[in-house]
Order: sequence, then C-alpha cells, then structure tokens
Amino acid sequence: MHETERHRVILSAVQDRPVVTVVDLCGLTGASEATIRRDIATLHETKKLRRVRGGAEALTPPQVVGLAGRPFSINETINIKQKQAIARAAVELCDDGDPIIINGGTTTFQMVHPLATRRVQVFTNSFPIAEHLLKNTKNTIMLSGGVIYREQNIVLSPFENDVTRNFYARRMFMGAQGIGPLGLMEADPLLIQAEQKLIGQADELVVLVDSSKFDQRSSLVLCGLDRIDTVITDEGITDKAAAMLDAAEVKLIVAPVEAAAAEEAAS
Repeated sequence: MHETERHRVILSAVQDRPVVTVVDLCGLTGASEATIRRDIATLHETKKLRRVRGGAEALTPPQVVGLAGRPFSINETINIKQKQAIARAAVELCDDGDPIIINGGTTTFQMVHPLATRRVQVFTNSFPIAEHLLKNTKNTIMLSGGVIYREQNIVLSPFENDVTRNFYARRMFMGAQGIGPLGLMEADPLLIQAEQKLIGQADELVVLVDSSKFDQRSSLVLCGLDRIDTVITDEGITDKAAAMLDAAEVKLIVAPVEAAAAEEAAS
C-alpha cells in the first residue's frame, strides 16, 4: 500500500474511533510499526490528526464509535479484478428462484452485476447491494433492520427477534477479514454477532475471499472451517492454503481473473 493510501486509511480510522493504536493501523494497512509511526508523525505535523502515546486520534474526536476495520470506500478499490472474478463465480452457483443471503462487503458487492441475469430472492444487510439490485435487476430484495454503520455501509441489529429469523436461505455469501486454520476471522464483535445470526439461517455457507485474505489474521474468530461449505478465491492462493481447505473438506473454487476480466470487457 502506497503512502497516500496509508494516509487515507489512517485518517479514516481516526474519524471512526476515539483513539486508534499503532497496532490497529498496522493491521489495517499491512505496514510495519515503524512506517505507521512515521505516517502518524507526518499527519500530525500537517495538522490532519493528533499524535498520542501508542497511536493517534482525530483533531475533532467522533461522537459515535464505529466498527473496527477499513471503510467500504477504501476496501472497494483493493484487488478489484480478483473480487469481480470471485463474484462472477459465486453467482454461477445461483439458480432462478433461489433464496440467498448476501452479507455486506466489497467482494460480495461485486455480485450485483452478474445478478442482473438472475431472478433470486436476496436478503442483505448492505445498503449498496440492496440499492443496486433494486435499481438494476428484477431480483426480490429484503433489507435487514437495525443500526446503520456509515463507514461499512451495513445495517446491524442488536435485537434477537429481528426479521433475520424469518428468512431461510439456500446459501449465504460472505467475505471476511481473514481466513486461516482456526476459520473465518473478523475485526469487530458486533460483526461477529450479526454474521453468526445470518449464518444460522442458511443451509450452505459460501465464502468469497481474494487470496490475500489467507495471509491476514484477527483476534476474533467468526466460525470454524468445518462450518464453511465452499471458498471462492483467485489464482493467487498458495498450495498451503489450498491444502488447508482440502484437509477441512471445504470445496475450493478458483476463479480465473483474466478470463473474468475479458468477459467483463466483452459484455
């Protein structure tokens, strides 16, 4: 990630939480602690944030605490070709009439374009996904209720008796912050709570992750590999990661990025 991109991530993160630690920013950017400390010093000197012990804070601290993790607007620009190929392969699993859940995320968002050729029933907690499908497709859309988190463009409900419990899905499609031997990992406890509820409503769990997610970790585990039915990723997946999924009896689909890009250009 280039310096300009890191600065965008850092400034967005400090607007999202009262104080962001150097360790948090390393996880968000993939940069070293030394690099992050230099970035914070630069942004402090240019009066874009305030340097504090062990991290940084906004010049005007946010009044509402948001979710951990990179904002949607930043994530959607990362590994876009891989995400498009993965999403296209995901939609190939859908038949007309299927009830499906699409969890909010930048990889799952790419499903909206090939879904224009389908007529399925979609339950989602994502405003961008719901809006695009409503405007540009003939799919049936159901949007969850709850608290709106602007940075991630998702809706999360703190209540057990929300509409989620009334929707059955043949498959749930979701991304993740990381995936490893312990399973799927996320950055925020609220996301874990909401996503576990959604997973419980689906027969099959299909995980959409670009190959970089096999190198990323978090302190929070959403579910074990034994709960995942299928992982769709790109050609950058290592033999070690593929063997891990095979040992857990998780079906692996590798989406060819160049073929998907050529098909996208021709359509």
